[in-house]
Amino acid sequence: MNNPFYVDESKPWFQSQAGWPEQVPKNYDFPEMTLYEMLAESVKKYPDSPVMWFLGTFMSFREMDRYVNALATGLHKLGLKKGDVVALVLPNSFQYVISYYACARLGLVVTGVNPTYKPYEALHQFNITGVKAVIVLDALYETLIGRIIEKYPLRHIIVTGIVDLVRMSNFKKWLGKKLKKIPTGPVPKDAIHYTDLLNVSPSVPEIRIFPEDPAAYLMTAGTTGVPKAAVLSHFNCVANATQCDLWIWMGAHGSCNVGVLPLFHSFAMTGVMNAAIKTGMWMMLFPRPPKTKELLKTICAIAPDHETYFCGAEVLFQRIADYPDISKYSIAKKLRACLSGAGPLHRPVQERFEKVTEAIIIEAYGLTESSPAISAGPLTDYRITGTAGLPFPGTEWKIMDIETGTRELPPGENGEIVVAGPQVMVEYLNNPRETAETIREWDGKRWLFTGDIGFLDEHGRVTISDRKKQIIKVRGYSVFPKEVEELVGRHEGVLEVAAAGLPDREMGEIVKAWVVIKDNWKGKITEKELRAWCKDNITHYKVPKLIEFRKDLPKTLVGKVMRRQLREADPIYKAYYKDQKTEP
Repeated sequence: MNNPFYVDESKPWFQSQAGWPEQVPKNYDFPEMTLYEMLAESVKKYPDSPVMWFLGTFMSFREMDRYVNALATGLHKLGLKKGDVVALVLPNSFQYVISYYACARLGLVVTGVNPTYKPYEALHQFNITGVKAVIVLDALYETLIGRIIEKYPLRHIIVTGIVDLVRMSNFKKWLGKKLKKIPTGPVPKDAIHYTDLLNVSPSVPEIRIFPEDPAAYLMTAGTTGVPKAAVLSHFNCVANATQCDLWIWMGAHGSCNVGVLPLFHSFAMTGVMNAAIKTGMWMMLFPRPPKTKELLKTICAIAPDHETYFCGAEVLFQRIADYPDISKYSIAKKLRACLSGAGPLHRPVQERFEKVTEAIIIEAYGLTESSPAISAGPLTDYRITGTAGLPFPGTEWKIMDIETGTRELPPGENGEIVVAGPQVMVEYLNNPRETAETIREWDGKRWLFTGDIGFLDEHGRVTISDRKKQIIKVRGYSVFPKEVEELVGRHEGVLEVAAAGLPDREMGEIVKAWVVIKDNWKGKITEKELRAWCKDNITHYKVPKLIEFRKDLPKTLVGKVMRRQLREADPIYKAYYKDQKTEP
C-alpha cells in the first residue's frame, strides 16, 4: 500500500452501524499539489462561474485568477521571494482571498491577523512569524499597524480600501467615504496601493514550489496554552480542503458557501475558502458578522435553493433558530447542510435550528494544528449527537493515557485524543520542544496530541469531554466543564451556560456556572433556584457551587465562549492569586 495515510478499513467507525456515509470513501489518494495548482484546476473547469460574492458584487473564477496573477507579479517586483512572510490584516473580502492565493502562487507564506487585535497582539504575531510585508485595510492602518511600525519596521506596507474591487462608481465610493458609510483611514505617504499592484500585466516568474512547502503560519494557543505559530504546508491545506469536499458529498459546483466566519481563522480558511475553491462553490463573504436579519435577507435573496452550505459556530445557528421573525424568511428553501465548529453543538440548539430551517446541522471537530478539520457527523439521515462524529477519510484517531501518552485506552475510558492524517501540521514555527511534545511518530504515522480529552464508544466515535488544561478537580474528582454546561443547559429556562473551576483551599477547586437566561424566563427563576434544580438533576460533585446570571457570555470572533476570561475576572480567582502572590 503506497498511500501513507491509509487507514485499516476494518476500523469500527467505517462500519454502517457507526453511521459511515456510503457516499464517502474511507481512504483517498490525496493530490500532491500546491494551493495555486488547486485553484488553477477549478479555473480551468469553471472559468465563468462565480467564486465570490462581496458587498453586492460577484467575481468569477477567471477574474479572480487574473487578479491573483497580477498581484503575484506585483509582489515579485517588490522583491518578495519564496519563504517571505506576508501578513493579511483584512476582513473577509475579495482582497483577502486574492492575496492568500497570490502569496501561494509565489511561494510566500501567509499569516492572517485578527483585525480586532490590539497593536501589541499584532506585534507579537509579527515577531513570531517574521513578517516582511503587510497587506492592510486602510481603515485599520492607523489604529493597528501605525502604532507598532517603529518597533517593527516593515519592508512593504500595501493598503487597500474595502470597496476597491466592488463594482461601484468612483463617485459612489467617494460619497460613501465622505458620509462615513464606507470605512477608510489615513495611510503613510509611501504606502503601496493594492490597486496599483493589480494594474499590471500578469507575468509571474517560474518558481519551484513544492506541496510540502509552508503555505500559512496560523497563530494558536496550541495544546499547552502558549501562543505560537502552526506551520501548515500546501499539502496540508489542499488535503484538508479535499477531505471537506469528500465529506460534504452533496456539495457541488455552483453551490453557495456562506462566509461569516473570519478567513484568518483556520475553520474559515479551509471550510469556507479552500473548500469552495476545490469544489467550485462560491463564497458569500461578509466583512463583519452581520446581524441575523441582514444574514437571512441576503441568503434568501441570492443563495441558490437547497444548495447553500454554512460553516459557523453554534452561536450563529442559535441566533437563527431563536430569531423571532424567522417565519418571514424562506430560509428552509435555501440551506441544505451546516457544519458547527469552534466548540460544541448542543442538542437543543441543533433541534431548534433544524426545525426552523429544515436543514441538517452537524458538529465538526478540529484544531489549528490539523488544518483544522478532523471529523464531523455524517450528512445523512443517520444522526450522531453529542460526539465529534467520524474521522474524515484518511484520518485515524486513538485515545491515549493522559499521564504518559504511550498507552492506548479501550472504549469508554477518558484519555487524550490523538490523530493522524494528511492534515496534521508540519511543526510549530521555530519551536522544536513544543513540536516534539505535540507530534510523535509511531507505526509509520505522525500522531498529533490534541490536548483534548475524550473517549471512544464501541463504534469508534469520539466524545470530547474537555480540554486537558480545563479539567476541574473537585476533591480529586475530574469534572469536565463541557459536561456541566450540557447538564445545566437542560433546564428549559437556560439559553447559554459556561462553566469553569475556581480555586478553593478546602476542595481544590469549585465549579462555577455563568448562565444566560431566556427572555421569557427572566424574573421567574433565581440563581438559588437554578442551583437547587442542579442538585436534583446532577451528580453532587458536578453541581455548580456558584451560579451567576449574566446578560451574555464573552466570545471570540468565531463564537467560542471565553471560559478563561470569565474565570480570571471572577473575584474568587483574583483574591486567591492575590493572596498567593502568583498566577497559575
